[in-house]
Amino acid sequence: MMEWTSQSEGTSIDSNVPPSSQFRIAYLSKDFEQYLWFSANYGNYLQIEYFEDKDDLLKALQEYFPADAILAHVKSGAWELLDQVRSTPGFGNIPFVVLVENLNPAVIRNAKAKKADDIFATDFSEGDLLTRLRYFTKRQWYVASKASKKIQLEENHTPFWKRAIDVISTGGAVILLSPIFILVAILIRLDSKGPVFYKSKRVGSGYKIFDLYKFRTMRTDADQLIRKMAALNMYNAKPAEQDVKTENSNLCEECNSGGFCNRRLFLDGKEICEKVYQSQKEQKAAFMKFQNDPRITRIGNFLRNTSLDELPQLINILKGDMSLVGNRPLPLYEAEKLTTDHAILRFAGPAGLTGLWQVTKRGKGKSDMSEEERTELDITYAKNFSFKMDLKIILMTFPALFQSENV
Repeated sequence: MMEWTSQSEGTSIDSNVPPSSQFRIAYLSKDFEQYLWFSANYGNYLQIEYFEDKDDLLKALQEYFPADAILAHVKSGAWELLDQVRSTPGFGNIPFVVLVENLNPAVIRNAKAKKADDIFATDFSEGDLLTRLRYFTKRQWYVASKASKKIQLEENHTPFWKRAIDVISTGGAVILLSPIFILVAILIRLDSKGPVFYKSKRVGSGYKIFDLYKFRTMRTDADQLIRKMAALNMYNAKPAEQDVKTENSNLCEECNSGGFCNRRLFLDGKEICEKVYQSQKEQKAAFMKFQNDPRITRIGNFLRNTSLDELPQLINILKGDMSLVGNRPLPLYEAEKLTTDHAILRFAGPAGLTGLWQVTKRGKGKSDMSEEERTELDITYAKNFSFKMDLKIILMTFPALFQSENV
C-alpha cells in the first residue's frame, strides 16, 4: 500500500459516513479466479461489479453504476483506465486503487505520478482495504462540509412558488402512479430477496448530501451466487477429471503422455498447450454469460429499459431533497471537484430532475458538453431561475423524452 496517503493510524471513522457494506466497487481484472477470491473475501462488505474490459467499466459508470471506488489490475489496463478516469468530466475525483501482483518502488512511483489514490497487492496482505475505503468517504464528507460553509452566504432556499409546484405536481403524479409503485414493489420482492429501493448518496442544494432513491434492479446476493456457480462443471473441471490430470494441467493429454503435439506455446512465462488454453477460454466465456444473469434481476432489466427505476425520485422531490427543475444532484466524488469559489455557486440553486444544461445540450444538438460548460449553465440557472424559466425548461424537456439520446 502506498505510503504517501493517509492511513488508518489515528483515524476515527465518522458515524455519519456510510458503512463499508454500502460501498460500490468497480473491479477490473481479466483474471476471473482472482475476482472470485476477492468476492469471497470482501463480498459480504462491498457491492462489487466485475469487469474484464476497461471500456465496459467506463460505460457502466456513465450509464448505471455510480461506483464509490475503482479497483483495477495493472495487467488489465489499470494505468490506461486511470488516465481516462482522471481526464473524463465527472469521474476525475473518484477514488482509484491500483492492483499489482507485487508491490515495488517503481509501481508506487508510477501510481504517485498518475495520481492514483492507493495501490495494493492483489492478496491484500499489506494494509486494510476497508479502512482505506472509509477514509475516502470521510475525505469526501469533509470536503462537502467545507463547501457547504462556503455557500451559506448565498441564498439557496427554494421559493414558495417553486415548492408549491413541486408538491402539487409530484404529489398528483405519485397518487396517479401509486398502482404502478405498488405493482413494481411487489414484483421486486417476488423476483428476489432484498429491499425494494436502492439508495445512492448525492449532493444537492447547499451542498447537502441526501439519499437518491431508485427501484432496486440488482440482486443483493449476486456475489454469493457467482461463487456458487463457479463451482459448477461448466467452469471447474469435475473431480474425476482433475484426478486424471498428471504432471501439468496446462498441457493436453497427448503432451503429458509424451506424444507428439506441435501446439505448445509460452504464455506469461509458462508452457501451455494451445488446445488446453482455447478450451479454458471457451469454458470461461460460457460461464461469463451466466455470470451476467445474477447481476440484474429479471424485473430489473425491464425497469431499466423503461426508466421506471427512476420513479422513486418523485419521493425525493416530495421530501424537499430536490425539485422538478434544477441542477443535477451529483455523486460525492463528482461534487468533490467543484469546490472553487466560482464552481461552488452551482450548488446555490436547487437540485432537480431536469435542468438548463440538459435542454441546452438538446436544443443545440451537442452530443458532448464539457464539464466547464455544464457548470457554467448550472451557475446561470442558480443565479437566474424563475417561474418562466422553469416552465420553459419543462416544456423543452418533454420532446427529449422521445429522442434516443440520454440527457
